Amino acid sequence: MSEPTQKYSITMPRDIAESARERSGPSGLSAYVAAAVARQIERDNLNELISVAEADHGAITEEEIQARRDQLRRAREAQGHNGNPGARAA
Repeated sequence: MSEPTQKYSITMPRDIAESARERSGPSGLSAYVAAAVARQIERDNLNELISVAEADHGAITEEEIQARRDQLRRAREAQGHNGNPGARAA
């Protein structure tokens, strides 16, 4: 992250903190937590967009969701991806 940083004190359950520390690797716990918070903010923003879209156009049905998943799966298969996002078929 190229933004200026500031030190914060947070409280979290010990098991979560230790698990995060073990997974943080060379970038450190602060970078790991910052990335997790950034992902949560992205999810929150997406949920807000979904709420606005559903208010304007109605709720998204399970059928519409499944149709988009099927479309994405077919597109990945056509591009040579296997079932794993980010992975390429051998």
